[in-house]
Amino acid sequence: MVTGYCVKCRKKQEIQKPTEVTLKSGRPATKGTCPKCGTKMFRIGGTKKK
Repeated sequence: MVTGYCVKCRKKQEIQKPTEVTLKSGRPATKGTCPKCGTKMFRIGGTKKK
């Protein structure tokens, strides 16, 4: 479960369909969509794999 801040809903939501990406600087990041409104969400930091 990866959470991020949804700008449209103005609260933290669980990121739906999280995909791990790498920034130009080499840092890991996670992107996906908000389950409530469908807005794109982005979080710096990788996904936690169990």
